[in-house]
Amino acid sequence: MKTLIRTALTAAALATATAACSSSVTAPPAAAPLDLSDVKLVSYDGCDDMLSGLRENTAKSVTEWGLGGPQIMYMERADVASKAVPDASRDNAGAAEHSTTNVHEQGVDEPDLVKTDGKRVITVSNGKLRVIDAATRKVTGTLELAKEKWVAGDLLVAGDRALVLFNGGGIPFGAVAKRAFAPQGGPQYALVDLSAEQPKLLGTIEPKGMHVDARLVGSTVRLVVRSQPDIVFPQAREDVSSAERLKVNQDTVRRAPITAWLPKFTITGAAGPSREESVPCERVSHPETYTGTSLLTVHSIDLTQDLAASAAHAISVAADGDTVYGTGTSLYVTSNPRWWFPVPVDPPVMDTPVEPAPSATASAPPASTSSGTSSGSGLAPAEEPTSSGPSPAVPPTQPVTPPETVTPTDTVTPTSSPVIPPEETEVHRFDISRPGAPKYVASGKVPGRLLNQYSMSEHEGSLRIATTLADQKTSSSAVYVLRADTLAKLGEVGGLGKDERIYSVRFIGPVGYVVTFRQVDPLYTLDLRDPAAPKVTGELKITGYSAYLHPAGDGRLIGLGQEASEKGRTLGTQVSLFDVSDPAAPRRLSQLFQKDSGSEAEWDPHAFLYWPKTGAAVIPVSSYRENQTDSGAMVLKISDTEVTKVGTITHPKVKEGDYSFQPGIQRSVVIGDSLWTLSQAGIKVNDLNTLDEQAWIPLS
Repeated sequence: MKTLIRTALTAAALATATAACSSSVTAPPAAAPLDLSDVKLVSYDGCDDMLSGLRENTAKSVTEWGLGGPQIMYMERADVASKAVPDASRDNAGAAEHSTTNVHEQGVDEPDLVKTDGKRVITVSNGKLRVIDAATRKVTGTLELAKEKWVAGDLLVAGDRALVLFNGGGIPFGAVAKRAFAPQGGPQYALVDLSAEQPKLLGTIEPKGMHVDARLVGSTVRLVVRSQPDIVFPQAREDVSSAERLKVNQDTVRRAPITAWLPKFTITGAAGPSREESVPCERVSHPETYTGTSLLTVHSIDLTQDLAASAAHAISVAADGDTVYGTGTSLYVTSNPRWWFPVPVDPPVMDTPVEPAPSATASAPPASTSSGTSSGSGLAPAEEPTSSGPSPAVPPTQPVTPPETVTPTDTVTPTSSPVIPPEETEVHRFDISRPGAPKYVASGKVPGRLLNQYSMSEHEGSLRIATTLADQKTSSSAVYVLRADTLAKLGEVGGLGKDERIYSVRFIGPVGYVVTFRQVDPLYTLDLRDPAAPKVTGELKITGYSAYLHPAGDGRLIGLGQEASEKGRTLGTQVSLFDVSDPAAPRRLSQLFQKDSGSEAEWDPHAFLYWPKTGAAVIPVSSYRENQTDSGAMVLKISDTEVTKVGTITHPKVKEGDYSFQPGIQRSVVIGDSLWTLSQAGIKVNDLNTLDEQAWIPLS
């Protein structure tokens, strides 16, 4: 029986991983039944109905401080598989075999710092877009898009058109970053023509709000932007009570015009002039219950057309959103609407936090109080806190309590003893199978908070979603299976990682892998063939954790994360090779450990490269010793049974005044038999097999 099941699952997962049922494995206890009532999304009956609904719901959600909470940024780690993104719009005859951006779903491209089609390398850094000829390894064209040199950007490319994404007012961190509120200015998206020797700016679109994420299918980009009502609240007087300040803010909301909510964006052509557009009332929908404090807008931009044509395709939902997952035909946007600012989710780290190299700030976790640490290095507490003992920082799964909780009534007195609401994640699905505006399909919700977009996977008419449900003392994780057409619950398997949280998830066809961690790392294997009865088939406990899982051939998984002591103290980077061919008994075949180090690929999947043709894997690594940080790209060889280190690539040191530092390598790309590595300082080209240096291309 085991052999038959394993064979079927191997075929269904395209020979990347397998799983099977086994009575010898006792699954964790199932979670208690949870209410997964559907969330309905309906249209407003005109602008008057929209204004009335938004005013009343926003008035119920406003506080004495206004709308929203503290300005918080946080990073999340992600795990993806490397997939080739087809490029049908460009004649690529004669192009060298090449890698592509590490993405979640095949054929669905994600924004990143660098793109290549095998003939050219396109990158954006220091406010400039550059085109590099892959054969001559020379910069053939440049286009300055941002005067501020510290501004970083991301790219999406289809044929000879590129969309450059600048996440307004600050440094964008690709597809894995979230900002609670847009700082000064909003996002800007620039359409660029790459057909001539010198790139040419064709136009820009500037939404008023916060960039959430973007996906490219074919030549169409779906941009997701979150906006808040443009309402100016009176300055609070010190001699006024909290209840009075709240009443004033509620009255201010009830006087606000419809234009305060309608999402706005400015379109500028290559020669100008600019014109401001807004999403009309008839293109705005809402769930039956909503706060009115934010709207989610999906812009559809066909890169082969003028930007002005995209204005007619913008649609909005009166909902929050912070995580995007896309397939070739579906776009999912999720949020946790019970909080008006995100809960921080940070990767755990090593004993002695050390500031990263200055060059790494464009892609490392930002310094903020939400990181749960005192440094800006993205490092977490040295030990996982226990539920009974004091915590050196806010545990990643522990909800952050707002200063006060407001009961949704017309006149409310804030309380000093807030009640923490249950965590739950709303999911909205849109059909993007046709050009033009997406079509709303369904909405639903699940208990708990998901880690990132890779906690979701659409497969054969079902959406699988993994979440962690936590309160002040306990936590547990589960996988829910929903119908993709209605997002109603089909089945669930719970009880994963009691008092732990999810650190990574991989869904491969009918197979699922979930890693939870607190002091040890349970790797759970899941059988998801029956959507109504998902089940745990195996479990592997080892020290440390995998923050990122990557398929590596038949029955093999690569795990990248941190080794840890038995108390959960992180010790340094580890790369593991798992044998999951027997889902009842997953095991680790090989482990490579580098003490006192961390990798950007733990939280940013785009930083990970796996080249199946040769078994090469490349990850950026920063090692910390005394007061020094050494940065480079570690090149690995992954066979069917072993992980070995081939060598390390470093970039030339950069001198700024009396200070010099080694730039952190952010990305790596394979073109032919060469390995290209990218940092803020430049691009180095090495022989893929021998690592001999072939070229250095400065990006100054």
